[in-house]
Amino acid sequence: MSRSRLVTLHGVSGAAALGLVACFWSLALWCELGASAATVVVLRQGILYALPLLVLALATAGASGARLAGRVPGPAARAKLRRMRLAAVNGLLVMIPAAVFLGLRARAGDLSGPYATVQAVELCAGAVNIVLLGRNLAAGLAMRARAPRRA
Repeated sequence: MSRSRLVTLHGVSGAAALGLVACFWSLALWCELGASAATVVVLRQGILYALPLLVLALATAGASGARLAGRVPGPAARAKLRRMRLAAVNGLLVMIPAAVFLGLRARAGDLSGPYATVQAVELCAGAVNIVLLGRNLAAGLAMRARAPRRA
């Protein structure tokens, strides 16, 4: 794949990942702020069904970013890779299990006790990922602006 296509793929997948995390976070916040039980069930099921899209977007952004960085990445690329690893660990260990737990509990109609606790944890983890992915987007745009233009 040419470098320009790889850059495009990386940008699109990174933006998609950030957009999906922000969308999921907004929906979760809406649930927390008092959506009806029926709405919570629908939103939680929607998040569960869309979760594979988020995983694909994050994996594509991570893989294409690592490929673009090369064997000896510069400081900006190293920082982006570090943030991406943190976002991936946060997603795999906190956000995905929380989304599955919350989706299953919502489907069962049990929105009490542990549901609220896990929801709060998921909101915090989601906010962290929004910040990490947002900083990566800003860093990527800055790197692109500094890159020499090819004719």
